[in-house]
Amino acid sequence: MVVTLSPSSASPSGLADRFDQAWRSPLESLLGLGSAAGADLVEVFLERTDHLGVLAEQERITSVSPAFGTGAGIRVFLGERDGFVSTNDLSEAGLRRALEQALGMLGLAAPSLATPAPSGFNGLATLRDFGASKAPWLGACPTLAEATTRLLEGTNQLERQGAHLQARRGSYARDWQEVLVAASDGTFARDIRLHQSLGLTVLAADGEHRASAGRRYGSSGRPEHLAQWDVEASAQEVCTSAGTMLYSDYVEACQVPVVLANRFGGVIFHEACGHLLETTQVERGTTPFADQVGELIAHEAVTAIDEGLSEGAFGSLSMDDEGMEPQRTVLIENGVLRRFLSDRAGERRTGHERTGSGRRQSHAFAAASRMRNTYIAAGPHSPAELIASVEKGLYCKAMGGGSVGPTGQFNFAVEEGYLIEDGQLTKSVKGATLIGEAKEVMPRISMCANDLELAAGFCGSVSGSIFVTVGQPHIKVDSITVGGR
Repeated sequence: MVVTLSPSSASPSGLADRFDQAWRSPLESLLGLGSAAGADLVEVFLERTDHLGVLAEQERITSVSPAFGTGAGIRVFLGERDGFVSTNDLSEAGLRRALEQALGMLGLAAPSLATPAPSGFNGLATLRDFGASKAPWLGACPTLAEATTRLLEGTNQLERQGAHLQARRGSYARDWQEVLVAASDGTFARDIRLHQSLGLTVLAADGEHRASAGRRYGSSGRPEHLAQWDVEASAQEVCTSAGTMLYSDYVEACQVPVVLANRFGGVIFHEACGHLLETTQVERGTTPFADQVGELIAHEAVTAIDEGLSEGAFGSLSMDDEGMEPQRTVLIENGVLRRFLSDRAGERRTGHERTGSGRRQSHAFAAASRMRNTYIAAGPHSPAELIASVEKGLYCKAMGGGSVGPTGQFNFAVEEGYLIEDGQLTKSVKGATLIGEAKEVMPRISMCANDLELAAGFCGSVSGSIFVTVGQPHIKVDSITVGGR
């Protein structure tokens, strides 16, 4: 159960503008009250954010959207149940009020401050400060003037390199976040996060012919990312894709082998299968893999990994939103299901051990088991070998948007596709949609190439929208339904 409290008119605590050791005493008092009330576990998540979004269209900056935020999320566990309340009031009274609301959801009441009940809480551990070395990050990020200049460079490059372009867009987002996590099991940890993303998109039209193309580039922990952006190469990639697809014929519906390119091709595994390996799905009873740990659920060519460790990757983190350090989690090994991604709630309700995967969009959401950098591992083949093994099929060079059902049914648009005929790429085709179901498609991924690459993305689920990485090498799916004309 979740409740959000509105800001109080009371002045916030003098600690609201910094997260450091000075928070130990007020947090220990709060956690002690929750424990004394009978809660099995109490967790406090404090957050400060600084966001900047910029949009360029054609030769103009059309939107600048700065945003700042501060708040706390308090979660209380009792058995397998939990109550969650968020608030923007970080005063002592505001946090206590949020705690009392969370306790009340579980039928618990905080003891009087004058006569506190006994508590099993033994205090917080030594602060683990992952953010100490990251203090300069925000100041080292591009200024608004620098960001707008680079974006306009991008839209100008699109005009130089593209043809028949009706629309040109560039976007930039910078998200800085400082968090402090404390829990009655002793957890006490702080971190600073920095994510930056860039996007270029075009719409091309010539008479009745239409094509669109877009690419997103993202990083974490790299203030210099925008300054180092290769604008010309990015614009060329987008314009080449749109120009190729503009006059392409539409694909015919069929059931054929498909070769999916690396990088963002991994979005299908992320959406169709990755979510089914989160304990949030086990709790709901919506994953077909719930009782299959140790069993074959994919082709033996498939090993799938989720981790938060790849330097600079969009989904990397020094600690999750429950204060646990990330790890490399092998989800599928040679086709065999090994583990689920789990957070505090998942561990309590399903028995699957935590994996450092408790993530949330902000203090307004309770953490849930979520992916970080999720990818199919590289195999022994070259991309050319995968294509050569297909007599008649489809090569998906770039994927577009799609949708996924609660148990893994999916359909994804192919933004840039080519026919494979007698082991060779022939003409380009558009309008293709890949349609399938995770439990049916995973056993059909029979070949993985040796060119693993990652791509930045955003993932929406029960705990909001978060930064993630998807990825894979080129992979071959022996048979899949291709929707078309």
